Amino acid sequence: MDRAVPGIPIRRLARLAAVLLCLGLCACTGLRPRDLDHAETLAAVARPTALDCDRADACAEASPLRALGDRALAESTAGRPANYVQIVEAGQDALQARINLIRSARATIDLQTFIFSHDDASFLVLDELLKAARRGVRVRLLVDQLFGPSDPTLLANLASAHANFQMRLYNPTFGRAHTSPPQYIGAIVCCFRRFNQRMHIKQLLIDGRVGITGGRNVDNRYYDWDPDIDFRDRDAILAGPGVAGMQRVFEMYWDSERAVPVARLRDVASELLANQGPPPRKPIAEEHRTPRVLAMAERSSDQADVQERFVAGARRVEEAYFVADGPGKHDRMPDEGGAATHDLRRLIAAAQTSVVLQTPYLVFTDGARRMFQTMHRRPDPPEVTVSTNSLASTDAIPAFSLSYKYTRRYLHELGFRLFELKPYADDVPVDLAAAAAGDGPVDTAAPATGPVATGPGATGSAARLRIPSESVRFPGLGSGSRPAPLRESGIRISLHAKSMVIDGRIGIVGSHNFDPRSDNYNTEGALVFRDAELAGRLRDAILRDAAPRNSWLVAPRPRTPISPLTGRIDKLFENLPLFDVWPFRYSTSYQLEPGCDPVPPSDPRFASCWTPVGDFPEVQISFRAIAVRVLTAFGAGLTPIL
Repeated sequence: MDRAVPGIPIRRLARLAAVLLCLGLCACTGLRPRDLDHAETLAAVARPTALDCDRADACAEASPLRALGDRALAESTAGRPANYVQIVEAGQDALQARINLIRSARATIDLQTFIFSHDDASFLVLDELLKAARRGVRVRLLVDQLFGPSDPTLLANLASAHANFQMRLYNPTFGRAHTSPPQYIGAIVCCFRRFNQRMHIKQLLIDGRVGITGGRNVDNRYYDWDPDIDFRDRDAILAGPGVAGMQRVFEMYWDSERAVPVARLRDVASELLANQGPPPRKPIAEEHRTPRVLAMAERSSDQADVQERFVAGARRVEEAYFVADGPGKHDRMPDEGGAATHDLRRLIAAAQTSVVLQTPYLVFTDGARRMFQTMHRRPDPPEVTVSTNSLASTDAIPAFSLSYKYTRRYLHELGFRLFELKPYADDVPVDLAAAAAGDGPVDTAAPATGPVATGPGATGSAARLRIPSESVRFPGLGSGSRPAPLRESGIRISLHAKSMVIDGRIGIVGSHNFDPRSDNYNTEGALVFRDAELAGRLRDAILRDAAPRNSWLVAPRPRTPISPLTGRIDKLFENLPLFDVWPFRYSTSYQLEPGCDPVPPSDPRFASCWTPVGDFPEVQISFRAIAVRVLTAFGAGLTPIL
C-alpha cells in the first residue's frame, strides 16, 4: 500500500482532509445550537395568528374536484373502498388542478416536492399556500434542499409568514439553504452518499381526501411556461380512502430528522438573528404578478371547467394504492433499490402480455436488466415498448450517454421496442402557445405557424419558428444540464414522465425513473391502480408520444457483411471502460416515410418504410455530440448515480 506519511495510508489522509474541509465549510457561520434555537424562537414569535376568515370551512372554494374526495369516502365501505383516479397529461391543466385544490382546502394542505423554483408557477403556488394559511388552513411545505428555495432572506420571511404555515427543507447540505460551489464540491468529496440522498417524491394532499402525484415539480418548465424548454410530464389525481397511504408517506418524511425547519438552517438563522426577526422585504406576492399568473388564477376558479377537465372523466377503479420509499432507505446502501423499486419490479416481473414503459432516462441497474432478460427468455415473452428521450430532447446528457451505450442490449438481449422523443414533437400535450407567451398576455389575433392549443390536453405549435441555429442556450438552466445544440431553433420538448402500463390493466404514475438513481439514491413514490379502462388511456397516451410523428424508432441498422462483427464489438464495449472508436454501431434512429405503416423491423417492408436518420438526429454535431461518445466510453462507472 502506498503511504504519503510513515504509518498513515494515503486513503486515510484523503478522508482526513475531506473531514477537515467539511468542518471548515460547516463552521463558516459560527452558529451554535442555542443560536439556532433562538432564531427559531424569533421566527415563531413573529408569525401572525390573525385569520382572514372566521368560518368553520376556512372560506374554502366549493370545488367539484374536492367534492370528488367527499363522494369517494361516502361511497366507500370497510370491505370495498371507492377510489377515483384521473390522469393529467397537459401542464396547464396540472397547474390549474393544483391551484383549484389549494383553494378548496378546509383543514390541511401538505405539499412535498423535489424542486421548488423562483418563477411564475412557483410564485403562484406559494402565494396560494400563504393565502390558505391566512384563512385558517394548516399548510406544510416540504422541499428537497438541493433544488429548493435557496434565498436565506426569502426563507427567513417564510419562516415567519403565519402561524398556520410551516416549511422544511430535506437533507440540507451542511445545514444550509444555499449551497455555494465550494460547498457543493466539499459535499461530494466528504459526504458523497449523504449528499446524493435526495427526496424525489412529489405529492400534493388536500384534507386527506384528494392527492396529486407524478413527475411534476414546482417550476415553469413543468407547466408549459418556459420559452426555451418544457417538460412533457404526467400526474395522477387520486380521490378517496387511498389518499391515506399518501398521507402516511408525507408524515414519515415530515417527521424525519432530515426534514429541517427553515428557521434552523444556518444561513436562514443568520438572517433572523441579524434582524432580530424576519428581515424587511418587498412582499412576495408582487414579484411575479404577471398577466399569465393572473389568467391562471382566474381559470382555476372556473368550477365548470374543473368539472369537465378533471371530474367528468375520473374513473372509479378496482384498486388504487401508493407505493413509496421511506426516509429510512438512506440508512444503508440498499440492495438494488428500496420499497418502491421492489414493489414495482414485482408487478413488472409478473407481466404476461405487455409492458409499456415511459422514462426520461433509460439506464438500468444489473437487477433490472436481469429481470427484463428473464422475461425476454420466456417461451412467449411479453412485448416491451419503451418511450424515452433522444439526445435532441434530453436535458441530461450523461444519462442519455449511458442509455446510448447499452442500446444493443436493450434491442437484442431484452427485446425492447424503443422510441426516442423528438425535440419538436408535433402531437404531444405541451401547450407551445402558452410557452411562447412568456410572462405577457397571449395575443390571440396573432397568426400561428401551426395548430394552437385548445381544449384539455391539446398541444399547439404557435410558438415554433424553426430556423437554422448556431446553438440553443437556455439561461434558466445550469451549464451542467444544458441540452445539446440543435440544427433548428424552437421551444424544445423534453420527456419527464415516469409511467407504466402492465398487461393493459395495471397503471403506474409516479416519480420513479426506473433507473439506478431512483433505485439506490433518491426516495421515490408512485400511484398504482388496476382498471382496464384507465390503464388503456394511459397506454394510449404513452404510445401517442412514441408515434412516428413524435418519436424516432431506434432499431438495428440495415444488415451488411460486417453486421455480425458490429454486434460483437458493441457488446464488448458495453462491458469495457474503453474509448469507443468503433464507427459502426449496432443500431440507429429511423424516421417513417409518409404514407407508410409503422411496421416493425422484422417486417419485409421495413427498409422501404423507415429511413435511417443517424444516431443523433436534429443535433448539431458539436462538442456536445462528441461528449456523448466520450461519456459512452468512460461513463459506465457513473451508472449507479445517473
